[in-house]
Amino acid sequence: MSTGNFIVVFKKGVTQDQITEYIDQVNESGGEVTHRFDPEVLNGFSAKLTPQSLQSFQSLTGDVIDFIEADGDAAPAIGVASASG
Repeated sequence: MSTGNFIVVFKKGVTQDQITEYIDQVNESGGEVTHRFDPEVLNGFSAKLTPQSLQSFQSLTGDVIDFIEADGDAAPAIGVASASG
């Protein structure tokens, strides 16, 4: 099963307990959450998502999910220091 790397950002009203439930779903479906962000900075996580998980999260966009982006060199844009400086 193929996976892709994505950043999943939830709407402000979504609780950390709810996000934990989504993280558990990712991990149980063959994906892997690679980082959970500080909710004061970004309310979400980065993960390797299966195509099925990605489709499931995309269906929640506008409801509990604010946006989903392919994970690339986004670290400096979200306030995470890069190794080079």
